[in-house]
Amino acid sequence: MRQILAIAAGLAVLTASACSAPTPPRSAAPPAAPTGPATLPAPTGAHPVGTTALYLKDTSRPDPWNLDADARELKVTLWYPTKRRDGQRAPYMTPKESELTLKGSGVAGVPYDTLSRTRTNAIKDAKPAGRKLPLVVLSPGFTKPVSTLTSLAEELAGRGYVVAGIDHTYESYATTFPDGRVTECLACDGDTDPGFGTGVVQGRAADVSFVLDRLTSKRNGSDLIDRSRIAMAGQSIGGAAAVAAMLKDPRIRAGIDMDGTTYARIPKSGFSRPFMFMGSPQHVPGGHDNSWNRDWKLLTGWKRWLVLSGADHQSFTDGPLLAGALGIKPAYGTLPAARSAELTRTYVTAFLDHHLKSQWQPLLNKPSSRYPEVAFCPATCGRS
Repeated sequence: MRQILAIAAGLAVLTASACSAPTPPRSAAPPAAPTGPATLPAPTGAHPVGTTALYLKDTSRPDPWNLDADARELKVTLWYPTKRRDGQRAPYMTPKESELTLKGSGVAGVPYDTLSRTRTNAIKDAKPAGRKLPLVVLSPGFTKPVSTLTSLAEELAGRGYVVAGIDHTYESYATTFPDGRVTECLACDGDTDPGFGTGVVQGRAADVSFVLDRLTSKRNGSDLIDRSRIAMAGQSIGGAAAVAAMLKDPRIRAGIDMDGTTYARIPKSGFSRPFMFMGSPQHVPGGHDNSWNRDWKLLTGWKRWLVLSGADHQSFTDGPLLAGALGIKPAYGTLPAARSAELTRTYVTAFLDHHLKSQWQPLLNKPSSRYPEVAFCPATCGRS
């Protein structure tokens, strides 16, 4: 099996040895004409961005979805600062992954390789730059590959973070491994079972801890990552997994749940590490989802609960940015795609800068006239 990029000498040569339903494309209006390949917005940070993929095998546990697999295999995509400004841009996904994702999502009327032609900004296999950088783990929504969080990942990397995006095998429509295998969504067969969400977030918490073990191992000898500055963010059930992972693993200092119903139960004694909820209007107090209201009372440390007016479940992903290329109209929510990306990037970065870089962020203290879509709950938002 092929070797991959040696990351700063230490993350070297690693080889393969909520649960909210995905938001379907809008069908009330006639489909729009596809606009051609999408282009992700450029990162706004000072650093060029590099990316590479790692393939890890956890032999300490069987795969929770594939009963024939006696180990858990994971694909982890890293984004990071680099000095290199020119080179081959990384693919958004492979043509086969694009095909399976579009078919699984019910998107028709466009070539099945459309998503594979999305233009990214990160340079494939560029050498990392910097040392002792903070690490952010990203976990995607159910059925979605972590590539659907690429815009956010590139932004964070451009601002000096190492980002580790985990593809939770058999929980998305497609994950490709170096030997050519393309795993599909075995977990989709049981997503209506009682306790399904709880099981998923516990499994993802185990995935996260294993990935942290590998990325921060002293045996690797790398000084790229600061082991004392680790956070996690996720969308949908990936956000719910951030809660579960933090309850399990004390190495994660701070977390963000983007529009995910929470499943892992916080102890009655409370949870004191910094946490931020950021979501659509379904998460206002008294709204469709009550899990944040329940858990808010148990968060005893620094905390924020932000709701974006006009947002949709996929507004915190690349979904709105890809809608034109897929001929999806109307798009996701009423927030324009570029504004959705800007708000997500801005508030996630502010949270991480505050808690991992100790940079004061007044944006997180009260509503801003620059971002009037963002309400601070429970004080300044109501049921909509």
